[in-house]
Amino acid sequence: MAKVTLDVEKNPWERYGWLMAVVWMVFLAYPVIALVTSAAEVEWIITGWIALVVFAVVYVYGFMRGFRSGRVPGDTPPPSQYGVLGVLCLCALVSIPAEGASALSFLPFIMSFTSYGLSRTAHWIVSISATVLTAACVIWAPDGIKNLGLLVIVTLLFAVNSISTWLIRRAADADVLGRELATSEGREAVARDVHDLIGHSLTVINLKAQLAERLIDTNPAQAKIELAHISELATEAIAGVRQTVAGARASSLPEQLLASVNALESAGITVQVTGDAAVLSAAQGLTASWILREATTNILRHAQARTVSIALEPGTISVRDDGRGISENEGNGIRGMRERAATAGARLVMSTPHTGGAQLAVIW
Repeated sequence: MAKVTLDVEKNPWERYGWLMAVVWMVFLAYPVIALVTSAAEVEWIITGWIALVVFAVVYVYGFMRGFRSGRVPGDTPPPSQYGVLGVLCLCALVSIPAEGASALSFLPFIMSFTSYGLSRTAHWIVSISATVLTAACVIWAPDGIKNLGLLVIVTLLFAVNSISTWLIRRAADADVLGRELATSEGREAVARDVHDLIGHSLTVINLKAQLAERLIDTNPAQAKIELAHISELATEAIAGVRQTVAGARASSLPEQLLASVNALESAGITVQVTGDAAVLSAAQGLTASWILREATTNILRHAQARTVSIALEPGTISVRDDGRGISENEGNGIRGMRERAATAGARLVMSTPHTGGAQLAVIW
């Protein structure tokens, strides 16, 4: 049997983030120099070397775990990360007999590990404690002034870690908010598409069903044709819903224009079309097709019109009927058309012609 392996693509930070920890290891040169030049007893110097090696290994290991967890600095870490902090602090403490004040060189590593690998509370406690401890050594320890440079580094690191982790958290929060907004907008778009598609299809199916019912006794052949159209419309609606939910719905304007004319004429409405669908761009045509579909549905449902005129001009599509006119209450259909027009960079204009009825125009 062939062996199957999975090649899982890793986040670059997960794969190479440990390099950040390794690069800073160069600053462990100060404890190394202190151990080499140490005048302490041999036992303490050996202990210092062992502590130094353990510190380096545990520090890199802790950083790698932090990167691979995918958590944001400040999030609650696994309890074992506090164990890593404990080992780092212990290594620094047992190095003091051999290294003296040079053991303070471990503090920047401990501060960084805490800031990026533990909670915000731990960050503040460790960073403030490390800064105060270093300042105390500079002020009161013999030859403490030699550690003034380290105090500057610790203070700057305190500020940099605080600001950078705050920015990382803000970026993470913004990313979550952006995903939630995109999801909400996507749901609204799908809901609008399904509403337009189903509303139109069900309206036409209902009209054709009524027509077939009237014809079934007087003209069975024509009734059979209407029933076949109902079946086709239902199949088309199901396919359209599936495509819409999948985000792949794309209705061309010529197709919708033909469908609208057929639907209106089936309802006994005289339709006049002027202009060519090709005068609109592909992007304009997509929006125009959706709005024409919804406008057709509204006419069939509410207008009680006898004639409908559809006009296509460069940058404009308009639909006019001689029905009941514009309702005072703007329904979901009109709002949906207005939203679609605005999203496409156009505006929807509703008006009442002097001959009565209603007219809508989408203008880019």
